[in-house]
Amino acid sequence: MAQRPGVEPGMAVHEIGNGDDRVRKSAAEASGQALVDVDYDDLAGVVLLWFRDDDGELVDALVDTMPGLAENGLIWVLTPKSGRDGSMEPSDISDAAVTAGLAQTSSIGTAPDWTGTRLASAKAARSRR
Repeated sequence: MAQRPGVEPGMAVHEIGNGDDRVRKSAAEASGQALVDVDYDDLAGVVLLWFRDDDGELVDALVDTMPGLAENGLIWVLTPKSGRDGSMEPSDISDAAVTAGLAQTSSIGTAPDWTGTRLASAKAARSRR
């Protein structure tokens, strides 16, 4: 996942929730620094949001991440793959993104049990086209 555009050397990567260590390690290696957590008080270029169907409202989680996100930052919503406990319908993620003022830019398999959905502000997504 970290090799995809978005995680760059020196960039702060904020991790919210728990997930796959391989993804975490890949993102830290790409940025060249440890991932930051809830105590980080600056803006992050990328947020890794580990989210499962029973974690509450995805819209609320997305809105809560946005104040700590840099202007052209990305949010990766990382969910269990289809058929696994806690998986989510892609349409639910897309709908939550739109409601939160974000646009889905891509989806990828990030680890054997996880899927990543890349979100950006609607304005940033339009400028990347």
